[in-house]
Amino acid sequence: MQVLQIRPLEQVNLDQERLGALYSQLGEASAEDIVCRALEELALRMSHCDRLYREQNWPDLRKNTRSLIAIADQIGMQKLAQVAGDVTRCIDAGDTNGLAATLSRLLRIGEKSLTTIWDMQDLKI
Repeated sequence: MQVLQIRPLEQVNLDQERLGALYSQLGEASAEDIVCRALEELALRMSHCDRLYREQNWPDLRKNTRSLIAIADQIGMQKLAQVAGDVTRCIDAGDTNGLAATLSRLLRIGEKSLTTIWDMQDLKI
């Protein structure tokens, strides 16, 4: 018997206009500060999502995931915000199979998004 391991790959797109507007409105130093704090918060909340899922703490998982949407949207991570919305819809529907799949996708896209923006901005956190 052969076991095939599938490693899904997805492109993440950062909204350059959203980031550009943030930098234009706040100036470079303030915008970089906001982006750095947002990246740290996203990483922390994604870690919490994983823990809350393992604990089957659906109310806190939903709350934590909803906060990811606002943070991701603020810095132009539309795909991450979209998938976080999918996760909350699975929680609301009581769809545990869908939740497992979409949460895995959220964590993959989140990790890829963080790496992409760090590389793009050449940030050191």
